[in-house]
Amino acid sequence: MKAAQIIELKKPLRVGNVPDPTPGPHDVIVKVEASGVCRSDWHTWMGDLDWVGLTTELPLIPGHEMGGVVAEVGKEVKNFKPGDRVSTPFHEACTHCSYCLSGRSNICEHSQVYGTVKDGAYAEYINIPNGDFNLVHLPDEVDSLTAAAIGCRYMTGFHGISRSNIKPGEWLVVNGTGGVGLSAVQVGSAVGAQVIAVDVDDKKLDMARKEGAVVTINARKENVPEAVKEITKGGAQASIDALGIRETILNSILSLRKGGRHVQIGITTSKESGIVDIPIDVVTLSELEIIGSYGNPRTEYDGLLGLIAQGKLNPKSLISREISLDGVTDVFNAMSNYQTYGFNIITDFS
Repeated sequence: MKAAQIIELKKPLRVGNVPDPTPGPHDVIVKVEASGVCRSDWHTWMGDLDWVGLTTELPLIPGHEMGGVVAEVGKEVKNFKPGDRVSTPFHEACTHCSYCLSGRSNICEHSQVYGTVKDGAYAEYINIPNGDFNLVHLPDEVDSLTAAAIGCRYMTGFHGISRSNIKPGEWLVVNGTGGVGLSAVQVGSAVGAQVIAVDVDDKKLDMARKEGAVVTINARKENVPEAVKEITKGGAQASIDALGIRETILNSILSLRKGGRHVQIGITTSKESGIVDIPIDVVTLSELEIIGSYGNPRTEYDGLLGLIAQGKLNPKSLISREISLDGVTDVFNAMSNYQTYGFNIITDFS
């Protein structure tokens, strides 16, 4: 099969033929029809994730956002057959730990991330272990391109909105309007929140307005916490950091009103290495909540797919372009300069 591989960190990916995967008894082989190029893949390419315990062994096929069709199943697989249209959460789960059994498969005790510690979806085929648990059937209304758009950034934004406990009419700030941030803007708007989008790029802020933001703030032109508190008459009820740098994390926390909720989605870069100072006295005296949000548990997928099938959510509107395997390195280079807009999806695997 054809695949794009990281051979050396921060160097162009190699596109060429690699062996086809073969399924174990509980595995499913999926023919990939669409695969998203996510900033998390960029972190892997940069070697940015050692501090969270994700050490990349090269060569590696990246990619963890995908939609496709079942090509082959292991002999013990019961719920899927060749020809089924499917997707999968990016965090492979073990099926049997306490988190999987309690409906929180996104924080599975033995979770592995496709394309980070094992080969992923920048390829014609991918092997999904424990397919009966880790795969999801796609409704007829959700095509593979939409499934790839959902695969990490959108479903992560969806879960982040759930974790924020935002109510209709409340103010929600989204810091960083890349893929995750735009997803959170769209979902937050759909559930009735008054969304304020924050970025340093006016083009991204224009996209956020199209996805439902009622106000936008350019963080290079305005003091973000001051602007938010003026707009909201005291601060937002919830704020999401979708980027993972010190500045946006602090802006998120300092934009909240008393009793507000900060949701951390963005993973930090090598500069922060997972450690960021926070204004702990503000957190204490204002009874703020600091909430982590990672991926999207398998149990929330039916609701997400149902809302998309009904037309209440539209991940496809965030797709900026379709590319080939040969185009991934250019996208990674653009990500290094924060110059990507919306979702770039691989649809040409030739």
